[in-house]
Amino acid sequence: MSDDAAPPESLMPYDSWAEEALREVAIRALEHAAAHGLPGEHHFYLTFRTDHPGTTVPGHLKARYPQEITIVLQHQFEDLLIDRAAQRFAVTLFFGGVPSRLVVPFGALTMFHDPQVRFGLRFPVTGADLPAFVDDAADEEAPAPEPEAPPVPAAPAQVVSLDAFRRKT
Repeated sequence: MSDDAAPPESLMPYDSWAEEALREVAIRALEHAAAHGLPGEHHFYLTFRTDHPGTTVPGHLKARYPQEITIVLQHQFEDLLIDRAAQRFAVTLFFGGVPSRLVVPFGALTMFHDPQVRFGLRFPVTGADLPAFVDDAADEEAPAPEPEAPPVPAAPAQVVSLDAFRRKT
């Protein structure tokens, strides 16, 4: 038997089960932060697709980040709500002192990172081929402030990627 032989095609959806389990880790971390706040120096970088169906971002952010944005949940966030039934979370962030409400489906998340413990996950995007809803009303009176740039982590993150386990087509 040769080690070069391709593995047999699985009739079990291991890839999707593993992705769901890893996404569950990020969701549980968000739920913990919503219920108890962020302990110690923990904070989250969340990258998500702004063009994903069901994603709601103010118009000025959508214009600046038409496809993807990274937000930081650390000091200036409020009303973090996790809605498992709707498969999304919502949070109010402050960009230049102006509050902005973001609604993000779990499927829009592409990255979760907690630099305090060098823990990170990357996710494939699901259903990103449809346009997202943009809340233009939230942008009418607010000027377009500069978003706060996330600091660069001191050490490289240990990111878990499922790409190495995917079948090559």
